Amino acid sequence: MPGHLQSLILLCLGLTFCVSLLVVLAQKLKIAYPVFLVLAGLLVSFVPAIPAIHIDPELVFLVILPPILFDAAQNMSLKALWKWRRIISVLALGYVLATATAVAFVSHWLIPGFTLSQGFLLGAIISPPDAAAAVSVLKFTKLPKGVVSVLEGESLLNDATSLTLFRFALAAITTHQFVWYEAVTGFALVVISGIGIGLAFGLLSYAIYKWLPTNANLDVAFSIVLPYLMYITAEAVHSSGVLAVVSGGLFIAYQIHFVFPHQSRLKAAALWSSVVFILNAVVFFLIGLQLTEITASIQNMSIWTALNYALVVTFVVIIVRMISGFTSTVFTRYISRFITVAQSRPGWRNPVVAGWVGMRGVVSLASASAIPLLLPNGQPFPNRPLFLFITFVVIIVTLVGQGLTLPWVIRRVKPKELADAKSDDQQRLEIDLSLYKAAFDELQSVYQADIEESVLLQHRVQFIKHKLHLLKEANSDDGTRQQAILLLGHFQKIMLNVTEQERKKLHSFRRLPDYDDDVIRLVEHRLDLEEELLEGDGE
Repeated sequence: MPGHLQSLILLCLGLTFCVSLLVVLAQKLKIAYPVFLVLAGLLVSFVPAIPAIHIDPELVFLVILPPILFDAAQNMSLKALWKWRRIISVLALGYVLATATAVAFVSHWLIPGFTLSQGFLLGAIISPPDAAAAVSVLKFTKLPKGVVSVLEGESLLNDATSLTLFRFALAAITTHQFVWYEAVTGFALVVISGIGIGLAFGLLSYAIYKWLPTNANLDVAFSIVLPYLMYITAEAVHSSGVLAVVSGGLFIAYQIHFVFPHQSRLKAAALWSSVVFILNAVVFFLIGLQLTEITASIQNMSIWTALNYALVVTFVVIIVRMISGFTSTVFTRYISRFITVAQSRPGWRNPVVAGWVGMRGVVSLASASAIPLLLPNGQPFPNRPLFLFITFVVIIVTLVGQGLTLPWVIRRVKPKELADAKSDDQQRLEIDLSLYKAAFDELQSVYQADIEESVLLQHRVQFIKHKLHLLKEANSDDGTRQQAILLLGHFQKIMLNVTEQERKKLHSFRRLPDYDDDVIRLVEHRLDLEEELLEGDGE
């Protein structure tokens, strides 16, 4: 057992190290790392000495998926989710059902012996774009914020639809029974209970953070355990673990600013970004490594025949998504006559780009792997190897093909943001202007006597006063705007250089015996925060 544990630890460390090197190479080549890692995994799978790799679906659903969903929910804008709620709901529910239906009928017609129930099962597996893939690839593209919000919101919610559909389709195959009204009622209960469980855990965590004497380390520890508790609890009562994690994560993300001290937020942000990056990177690499095992499982037909089936199904998946994008545009223009919508005239550019962002990922592969080997009567599950193979091909084509071509599609289509939406720069400028004005007013009205007696406060007041003046000029529309921006940029550049010199001087104290490392680390942490603030000011 100790030897097995040691081998497992070495395997995890080796995978992390390998994918880290591959991500460095992907950044050098300016390729989105999920795409590059899948390609690298495919190439490595051809090496004869590499053993067959199997992704355990329980590992994906219980270990990898909860933190990825929780982190994505933490970074999702609740305002944007509500603003685009109609289109997100249509994509997360309607698109998944439309894709599953189209795949069901096409596969039933195309593949000999493939029943309609098996077709719906396959459609449920490959219909949802993967949250990890979508969020990871979108970070490497320049899309309008509204489009990104819609795609991220869709990727957070569509797994719940597909996994619920997967349960009903699998039950229909194993029991040879399907009652549509029971399925609809069951789906509604799954959605409502999943959201309720997530919100209940969110309220519980809010109470813990607000009223118990926690510290930064305990806050981060709770945040690690929380998504697993929400997911496992929801799944234990046959609810939606995905919706529980997403709804709980959204609630906590909104409340975290009121109950977390700044130390907890800094530590949690640093930890979660690193953990989710490692999980995503390892998973994408492992997807490519599945090639040998999955192709070897195809025995009752030739690989080329199976590949033809898979490519036709992939084509159907892509086309249905493109059609759904334009259908939603037509529906939005029609319904805008009767109700207020976020964007009454979506045009054709944004739907084209949104239709092309349909990368599948490890959730689809894990769902296919979760198909049982045997039916209740002891017979082998029909076409199980073909389910895995088609799913694998859909993932590779959509993730690699669409992921690599997405930047080209964006350059050609040129998607547009809402005309009345403020840019990020304008929003940040107005917020900074308001904050500096609040700080200046507070110092002048409350601490005037302290300012007269403190040189440090006098300098701080002067700094805020001049910064406020520059921000006002930068927020104007006249010719002083560009000059103010240049002055702010020049100040940032100089202070970054000064901070770097402070850090070099600080390092010299490490060689002196009278200065402890823990004190030096505290000072370095302060310099890091100052540098982060300066770099943020220049963004």
